[in-house]
Amino acid sequence: MTFIGEIAALFTSVCWSISAIGFTHATRQVGPLITNRVRVLLALLALILINAALYGQPIPLHAGAWRWAWLGVSGVIGLSLGDAFLFQTYAEIGPRLGLLLLSLAPVFGAAIAWIFFGQALGLLQATGMLITLAGISWVVLVRSEASGTGAHKATGRGVLFGTLAALGQAVGLVFSQQGMSGSFSPFAGTLMRMLAAFVTLWLVAAFQRQAGSTVESMRTRPGALGWAAFGALFGPVIGVSSSLLAVQHTGIGVASTLMALPPVFMLPISRLVFKERFGWQAVAGTLVAIAGVALLFLS
Repeated sequence: MTFIGEIAALFTSVCWSISAIGFTHATRQVGPLITNRVRVLLALLALILINAALYGQPIPLHAGAWRWAWLGVSGVIGLSLGDAFLFQTYAEIGPRLGLLLLSLAPVFGAAIAWIFFGQALGLLQATGMLITLAGISWVVLVRSEASGTGAHKATGRGVLFGTLAALGQAVGLVFSQQGMSGSFSPFAGTLMRMLAAFVTLWLVAAFQRQAGSTVESMRTRPGALGWAAFGALFGPVIGVSSSLLAVQHTGIGVASTLMALPPVFMLPISRLVFKERFGWQAVAGTLVAIAGVALLFLS
């Protein structure tokens, strides 16, 4: 199918935008660390059921050791370490600068794929990527000012965390692409990544003696558990699986740029769900991002 990778990457952005609704409500009730652990647990359980139903095997034990290595390391770096740095970025400098720094992921991803795997970007692709990132940055800046989060100031610690979050996401995608070579199932690949992230996050929680309190927090707040499940379905389950399908069929630079569009898709969601208001500049930034996406497709 033509443009299957690009379409999957766009669908990933839509899913991650929807998942933000659930995670926002959950974190307001139990905090980001607990939400992060629980979303990985719920996503892992859902993926086990999906793989059992589709392939008759809950865990893809038939996958080779090399595939487990690539996807396992990808899960640890991208889904546990990268997301942990992202949560810390939001806490340190707020969502506006956090999302802007996360927009560095396509640049890091394209550079890593070019240096280590010879995936060079064409002129149209590079131009489209830069235009899309410019549009995303514009949208994020305007949204934050409208929602009152502009009071956060950049700090060295916050910028470091944000840069590491973007780097973690980029490395995770590059490693995923290596592990997803061939026609391997995106749902199986996502399960392998999620299993590695789950083991990492919950071992750390157990070492810090927070595993029990995490479970207790969700048991006493069923509303938070429901929202975390909603976010996990559209984020780690459907969204991450779609991202693996994307990197199977298109380059890292193009895929990661299209997957950096949640700030744009969040505009109507923020207006309808969170009642945020924004002006013409947010719409203009959206149009710029869409123009960049169009260039990526034309290339």
